[in-house]
Amino acid sequence: MRDLTELTWHEVREGGTRAIALLPIGSQEQHAAHLPMGTDTLLAEAVLDRAGALLAEDPTESGLVRLPALPFGHSPHHLFAAAVSLSAATLGAVLDDVLDSLLACGYRRIMVVNGHGGNDEIMRLAVKRFALRAEVTVAACSYWTVTAGDDPTGDDRPEVTPGHAGWFETSLMLAAHPGLVRTPVAPRPPVEPPPLFDNPPYPGLTVERHGEWARVGGSTDDASGADPVSGRGLLDDRARGLARAIRAFDAATIRTEEKNEDH
Repeated sequence: MRDLTELTWHEVREGGTRAIALLPIGSQEQHAAHLPMGTDTLLAEAVLDRAGALLAEDPTESGLVRLPALPFGHSPHHLFAAAVSLSAATLGAVLDDVLDSLLACGYRRIMVVNGHGGNDEIMRLAVKRFALRAEVTVAACSYWTVTAGDDPTGDDRPEVTPGHAGWFETSLMLAAHPGLVRTPVAPRPPVEPPPLFDNPPYPGLTVERHGEWARVGGSTDDASGADPVSGRGLLDDRARGLARAIRAFDAATIRTEEKNEDH
């Protein structure tokens, strides 16, 4: 995996004829009292970089070009504490411009890797719009959704994944960036009634109630039990899953004529 920032423009253009462009996106927002503002960006980068290292051991047929992470996302629900937030329209426009720029550079296969829940719907809509207006194949995922499904530690807890500033993200940060976690992590007292954004009253509903993020103190679950061993298992599982997803995307979309040229 090559970093676009380190390439010359000739190398970027050359990569566009064959490689998959990878765009990580994150956010800058409160993550309770123990995690840094850039947690979502840092974790998206960590998972993507580890996936890239796995793919370097057995390279993809096409090659990969990694863009620098977009560090700002859609975080208005965290402005009660601190955040640097883009509106939904602005984030969508930024993604439109970045994707169109990659198209102009010759890239026809692009994958967006997201680290922040508030970006997810906007990202998916952006890639749908992109494929309607351009002859491209584009994929998108949030890193916590692409699992390898073979975590030997058995530590995955779907009921609190991904959560926010809770057990999942804190375990990952203890594995990826332990120096940025403010320890010891204080227990989160139970919140009553539970917030509706995380506990909808009926399956299938999306429910938001004004002021609930501030009421729960900026986190979704108790992070005091997080640990780096679990974090390493979670990080490795997501990295293996993302590496497999990238390889599958490559295999499904590589141009037939390019494959023929190699034989």
